Amino acid sequence: MTELLSIAKNILALAKKEGATDADAIVADGSDRSITIRNGEIENLEQAEAREATVRVFVGKSSATMSGSVLSPDALERLVSRAVAMARLAPPDPFAGLADPSQLATSFPDLDVASDEVISTDQLRERALETERIALSVKGVTRSNGAGASSYSGHSAIAATNGYERVAHRTSFGNSVSVIAGEGTAMQRDFDGHAAVYWSDLEPVEKIGRTAGERAARRLNPRKMPSQTVPVIFDRRIAASLVGHLLGGINGAAIARGTSFLKNDLGAALFSPAVTIIDDPLRKRGLASRSADGEGLPVRRRAVIDKGVLPNWILDLRSARQLGLEPTGQGGRGGPSTSNVHMEAGNRSPQEMMKDIGTGFLITEFIGSSINMVTGDYSRGASGYWIENGEPAFPVSETTIAGNLRSMFRALEPANDLVFRSSSVAPSCLLGEMTLAGR
Repeated sequence: MTELLSIAKNILALAKKEGATDADAIVADGSDRSITIRNGEIENLEQAEAREATVRVFVGKSSATMSGSVLSPDALERLVSRAVAMARLAPPDPFAGLADPSQLATSFPDLDVASDEVISTDQLRERALETERIALSVKGVTRSNGAGASSYSGHSAIAATNGYERVAHRTSFGNSVSVIAGEGTAMQRDFDGHAAVYWSDLEPVEKIGRTAGERAARRLNPRKMPSQTVPVIFDRRIAASLVGHLLGGINGAAIARGTSFLKNDLGAALFSPAVTIIDDPLRKRGLASRSADGEGLPVRRRAVIDKGVLPNWILDLRSARQLGLEPTGQGGRGGPSTSNVHMEAGNRSPQEMMKDIGTGFLITEFIGSSINMVTGDYSRGASGYWIENGEPAFPVSETTIAGNLRSMFRALEPANDLVFRSSSVAPSCLLGEMTLAGR
């Protein structure tokens, strides 16, 4: 990492020599291995190692960004020279620029996001094989759609002319399997998978394989439902998509452009008081944890939604300047961004919710989408299970649900089944009544 930082600082010196008024540079390298198994045989084995430098230069208020994978002295000189030449031709942006030195983070907690575990290709292969074997052993499963395992280790260094310097090391591991149940036109597919910073934190292959197999088998013989309006529950597998739509709607760049359906809702109650959504960059071993944001500003655990209320936009430096507000420490390289985001769990179980509504639709998978972030209009293809007498009764497919995100947010009740399995998670959510378009 010392070498990467040295290259980044050299890029800054080259940028200043070429006439840039400010600059920052990121130099990163990474090693990525993945293996895919199908029916007990290796289908794909990939190993990639890459090194790249990205430089952003400012000439006054005009800027340009360029990347290159050849890091020889001559190549870096050409890269920087082209970037500065492009910046001279770019239109000025009054809101662009690096952070003031007084805004930069000064402490960097250890978030334990890099494992020293050494995982061999044989270990990846054996895990993928075992996951597939377990999934195929589930009654009703007829064939494999592929199982995989992967490992990643990457180092990065950033340096900027405002004095910011930082090096980082990150690892991640993954395991997944997809299987098919049934035969011919009656076939149904489903999957499961898990990713973690540490190999030892991955869920057991028994759980991943059996869950995938049981999900596929449960989807056999689906029915098509008539069009109607019914209560809807989003399974926790897909409930985090609602959080994603919210984050897109309160992204500072969209607010500054005036292209969000939530542009006038700062300080408003968008959800019931039962809903709190947290962005936690400081979570230990979090897949998206970071000790400073992408622009070098300090980060902290903050409520994106606080007991139903929207307290802040998600702001990087540029959008904060454009809106006349303070940045929130949620800047990325390409605009405002969040880290580990979760919706806090509610008080009732999904089973209690189903018993309460009696009849409804439990959605476990989406197919495609039509979501208008200017109006909040929402429409997605969906499949899952029909709820009768408060219990999942039979699988449902080829259905579309529709509504508006604003009304969906207001009606949302989180269940108590929150599990931290990725960087963006939510418990199952009851959304009240939505329009179902079926046969």
